[in-house]
Amino acid sequence: MLLKLTGSSCSGKSTLAFAVADRLQRIAVHDFDEVGVPARADRHWRHRMTELWVRRALEYQSRGIDLLLTGQSPLGEVLAAPSAPLLDGIAVCLVDVADEVRRERLSVRDAGRWDASAVDAFLNWAAWHRGHARDPRYRPDVIIDSGMSAMAWHRWTGWTAEDPRWRTDLLDTTGQPVAESADQVERWVVERREAHRVGQLALGCGWSDVLI
Repeated sequence: MLLKLTGSSCSGKSTLAFAVADRLQRIAVHDFDEVGVPARADRHWRHRMTELWVRRALEYQSRGIDLLLTGQSPLGEVLAAPSAPLLDGIAVCLVDVADEVRRERLSVRDAGRWDASAVDAFLNWAAWHRGHARDPRYRPDVIIDSGMSAMAWHRWTGWTAEDPRWRTDLLDTTGQPVAESADQVERWVVERREAHRVGQLALGCGWSDVLI
């Protein structure tokens, strides 16, 4: 199955994923950007790379290995990826942090790289992630417009927030030690894998064929 940690930059996604890599069996951990990020990365690029990573997850799946992937693609992009219905399970967790903390982390990690408007863009993207996690009807244009034509948005654009398949779990790292947040990620992975094992994962096999 594909286990996705999503969210805007500097929430701690990659740090936490790699912190739990050695605690879990039969799981591969990767960062979305490790394949390289072009200078002008846009929605189209992110959609193409989301499909690439879904296919990588399918390769792992064929060997009985789950993929824990960090990156900024939200649930809607994962579900719309052309190959997503072939996955035997999908789970997404939004790793978030307070705006003032994200702003500080950006200034420390990438000192001098971002001007005020770029930092605001990261904060706006984080705010959008929160809305998208709650409700599929929240500004879907943000990810759909100018995207890859092969994306199958119709799989979820008719859903409501009450649809059990629309589930993005939330981990807020604000004010938490890394070790505590890592423990939460580990528990999330264990719980989602167990739900999958017993057939209670809403985004299990056949999720795209279900009419609710």
